[in-house]
This record gives sequence, structure tokens and C-alpha cells, in this order.
Amino acid sequence: MDSLTRRALLAQGAGLALAGALPAWGLAPDPAADAFLADLERRTFDFFWDTTDASTGLAPDRWPTPSFASIAAVGFALSAYPVGVARGYITREQARERTLITLRFFAGLPQGPGRSGVAGHKGFFYHFLDMKTGLRFARCELSTVDTALLLMGALHAQSFFDGEHADEARIRALVDELYGRVDWAWAQVRPPSIGHGWTPERGHLPNDWKGYNEAMMVYLLALGSPTRPVQPEAYGAWLSTYDRSWGESQGQTLLRFAPLFGHQFTHCWVDFRGIRDAFMRDRGLDYFENSRRATYVQQAYAAANPRGWQGYSAEVWGVTASDGPADITLAYTTTAGKTERRRFASYAGRGMGEVDDGTLAPYGAGSSIAFAPEIAIPALMAIQQRHPHTWGRYGFWDAFNPSFNYPDVRLTHGRIEPGKGWVDTDMLGIDQGPMLAMMGNHRGELVWQVMRRNAHLVRGLKRAGFTGGWLG
Repeated sequence: MDSLTRRALLAQGAGLALAGALPAWGLAPDPAADAFLADLERRTFDFFWDTTDASTGLAPDRWPTPSFASIAAVGFALSAYPVGVARGYITREQARERTLITLRFFAGLPQGPGRSGVAGHKGFFYHFLDMKTGLRFARCELSTVDTALLLMGALHAQSFFDGEHADEARIRALVDELYGRVDWAWAQVRPPSIGHGWTPERGHLPNDWKGYNEAMMVYLLALGSPTRPVQPEAYGAWLSTYDRSWGESQGQTLLRFAPLFGHQFTHCWVDFRGIRDAFMRDRGLDYFENSRRATYVQQAYAAANPRGWQGYSAEVWGVTASDGPADITLAYTTTAGKTERRRFASYAGRGMGEVDDGTLAPYGAGSSIAFAPEIAIPALMAIQQRHPHTWGRYGFWDAFNPSFNYPDVRLTHGRIEPGKGWVDTDMLGIDQGPMLAMMGNHRGELVWQVMRRNAHLVRGLKRAGFTGGWLG
């Protein structure tokens, strides 16, 4: 497909989306796009294989800046290894060894209510761990959603390593052990909702997970627990705020959440096509379709570019949680020529019309590839072609901001590329991970097919009220 044809399809897709009818066709074979995706997928896999500690399985929060480990990044790493086997990057034996090392390490980490010397409490793990010891890093929180991300990767490993080899049997048993330890009811400090987390210094955090956002997996895992499940009314509490999020955006009717990652994270492991809970049954769509619409909303928002940022277009988009240049307010001249005071941020949960400071994250488009490849693939290719400084050894650097051209500002992350704006100099595990998983799902349903066999996930979905489709 030549560039003119690709742009025509892109425009057609955008027009249909704005009209409320999403395109049902796929892209014609495109050798250039296929080669690009194969290269990106391999580079992104290598990020996890090379940067994860081979003796512990701990994955760094970011690279190459020295950092603590992120338990969420470990979860994505555990899902990266089966993708690597399927693509032929590594052998099953290599993946099995790395996975077993990781699970043994986590199973052996001490837990308890102390402020230090432990990795978690009540089966949950601290958000960040020391990269050498695996113990709590600084005063970070015990995180329910990051523990869920770790467990999703572990459950993927459990269903992938289904052979008779003793190490594969041990992997399955270790996952059951880690999952079975988690006391989900303990996290229901304001029942039946599940809280964000806990610290030994302050106790339970003041907020609960209520929809719609990235934390649906918390409830699915809590409901599916074989040892300490929560009651089904917990999922009702999760759904209780959905009506506030349901509505219109950029010509689409959908369940809204401004940062794009909220429409992606749980989907990395759960194939929502054709399965619906009570809320979605009443509205005649599923969560996959909702995320597809959210992807088109992102594209339409970038094309409209209401804040006048440089570089936004129908082909370059992706406002989501990511690194950014600095926490600072500066004078900025918009694409319309108007000078305004604008607030920029370092790391932030960016979202359309909310925290939008001109920073774009390639993984925002990349992690939507399974929902809308006809616009996500051209976006990734356009970013690489128009902003080659965003590309490195392991694929895309985390984020870039063509509007941030302030050479005298002290940066929190990244550097200024003269004439091209700010670009990050780090890659983040929690951003690389969903992009790799969703590329795997786009080209072969590599994660979804395996996870459809996981009895724990199936149990959680059914207890949440999901019916139809592959659930039978």
C-alpha cells in the first residue's frame, strides 16, 4: 500500500468514525508495514529480554536511567517471554528458565506489615522493589493494580507452560501459590469496593477502584481467586460510576476515560470480543468495541488539535500516561499564532482535554493496534518517519513533544532535539509491555488465545457477569 492509499484509508476511517460507524474492513497486505511491525516487535521484545535481571526476573521501571524494579513491568515481562517463543526470538527452554527464576524469586520474597525488609503484605506487592534485593523501594505503596498487572503476566505464563516438563509443572504451581496468597477482602477497606493500596506509615489509601479505567483486572482477579475471592457485589461497585463516564466524545458514543492506557491494559490479557457484562449488554457493544472507539476518538482529537500543539495530526497521535519534559509553566505560541501560558509536566497521566501538554507517547498508538490497525499502524510509521529521533535500540523512546522548544529549561527527563522539540531518553517497562502484548494479539492473538484457557480468568469473568462469545 503506497502512502497516498494509506492516507485515503485513514481519512475514510476517520470519517466513518466521526459518523458513528466504525470501519469493518482490514488493511490490504503491505510489505513495508509488515517489515516495520516485525522490526518494532523484535526490538520491543529485546527490551525485556536484555534489561530484565536474569538472576531474579526483576524488570526495571525505566532504562537506561538506573531505576528500581516495577512489579507491573515484571508482569509485562512474563507475558513477553511467550511472545518471544511464538515469534522464534528465544526457545521455549529459555523462556521457561527465565519465567521459573522470576516466580521462584517472588515466591521467596518476605512479606509482612513492616516498613522495610519486606516485599509486600497480605499477598500484595509493593509498587516498586529494590533492583538488587527485591525488597520495598523507599516509601512506595502496596499497590493493588500493580499487583494485578504482575499476576496477569503470571497467569499468562501458567497457561502457556502447559507441558509435562517438571519445570512447567512447577511454574503452574508457583503461580497458584502467588495468586492464592492475595487477600483481596483485606483491600476492601470500604466494602464492597477494592482500594488502591496501603502503606505501613499511613494505612489504606483513601481511594477505591471504580470504573471506568485500567483497573478492571483488579476485580476480575479478585472475583476469580481460588482461595480468597471477593463477592460479586464488588463488581457492582466497580460499575457504579460508569454512568458518569458514558457519553459522547469526538462524534463517538462510548465509555470514556481520557488517558488511552485505560482502554488498553486489561485488554492485553482479556479478549473482550463478543463477551459482555450487564452494563455493556444494555448498550449493545463490548469492551473491545469501546476501546476501538476510544482509539478513533484519540485520532480525531489530534486532528482537531484544540490546544494548538505542534505535530498533532490524524496520523500522529497518542495522549496517554508517559514521561514528559518538566513540571513548569512557560509561554507557548500555538499553531494559530496565539501566545499563552501553558503548564508542562514530567511524568503524568495525560489525557485528551485534561492533562494535555503537547506530549505524545508512541505506545499510545501502538497499544491500540489490535483494536484499530488501520489507523494505529500508519500512526506508528508516521512517528518514526517524521520524528526519527524517537527511535532507538529497543524501538520507540517513551515520549516526545514537538512543542517543547525551550533549550534553557532544566529538564526532568529527556533532551531537546534542536528544531524538533523534546524527546525522552528513557523507555518504560509499563509502556513497552502493552505495546508488545497488543502487537502479539494483532498478529496471531498470541496472548488472548492462551489466556482464554486460564480457569482463574474464566472464573473471574463469569462471576463478574460476563456472558457470550468464547465464554460459551
